[in-house]
Amino acid sequence: MSPAPASGLCSTFCRVLQEPLAGTAVVAAGWVVVEQPGPWGAKAPTHSHLDPAFGGAFDDRCKKADVRFGLIRSPGRHADAVERSHQVFVASTRPGRSWLLGGRVADPADLSALDLDAVARGDRTAVTASLPGLTIVDNPIVLVCTNGKRDECCALLGRPLVSGLAERAPGRVWEANHLGGHRFAPTATYLPAGTMHGQLTVETAVEILTAADRGETVLTGLRGRSTWTKGGQVAEVAVRELIGEFALDALQVVGEAADTVTVQHADGRSWTVPVTSAPADPPRPDSCGKEPFAMPILQAGTPVSGGVR
Repeated sequence: MSPAPASGLCSTFCRVLQEPLAGTAVVAAGWVVVEQPGPWGAKAPTHSHLDPAFGGAFDDRCKKADVRFGLIRSPGRHADAVERSHQVFVASTRPGRSWLLGGRVADPADLSALDLDAVARGDRTAVTASLPGLTIVDNPIVLVCTNGKRDECCALLGRPLVSGLAERAPGRVWEANHLGGHRFAPTATYLPAGTMHGQLTVETAVEILTAADRGETVLTGLRGRSTWTKGGQVAEVAVRELIGEFALDALQVVGEAADTVTVQHADGRSWTVPVTSAPADPPRPDSCGKEPFAMPILQAGTPVSGGVR
């Protein structure tokens, strides 16, 4: 085990200690993000130009529905207030039912009409019925965390990634207020699949977006697909690494027990994956400025083939 750095950014600790990324994505069956220019505080839904009463209440509703809510901004400089409509994206991440909808609202509070339970279960018809201005977005998009008020690493490492990626994929990359896992910065989420990656470069970010256009993912820096639990994420990544599977919807997590996860392939093959949790050694901070602690780290054992179902 490498010794912990004496001080520095939380992402430096993570890289020096070679902390595994698999199993660290947020957990959400769906995503709702809305454009909100201007500054963001550490808790952007209630500390930004977004109405805090709406932001707090809508964020709570999303959490109860297993949907991730966030704020986005277009790359570049940001005025404190912009008198125009706000871009919205709504995504279902479930394999076989993943889709991305986009549109604009005059006021983010218009999202109150959105059927969040339908987002979570992947019912696109019900979602568009609840907010008729939404239409299909054919190409995946990238959200990159850049909120320096939340964590210093996200600003220092995320903003250059946004700038470089925006030049290579204009119109498809957005700054995001919080994606979790600051210590893996720069981090990004690819919608609609909900795959999350860390320690990105412009080149790897472009590679992943190109793969997403083909309905595939890339194993480099893969933290997991937000559709699954943390244990499901680490198990799915382990199976992908074992068999070299890149197709996004080829694998599903179909069962979880106390210390095993069952992953099934679309062709009928299945694997049982041992998943364990152990305290980090040495301790490390999960965010800049916080004290190191022995956070739990998930590890997947070798997947055991269960044959073909």
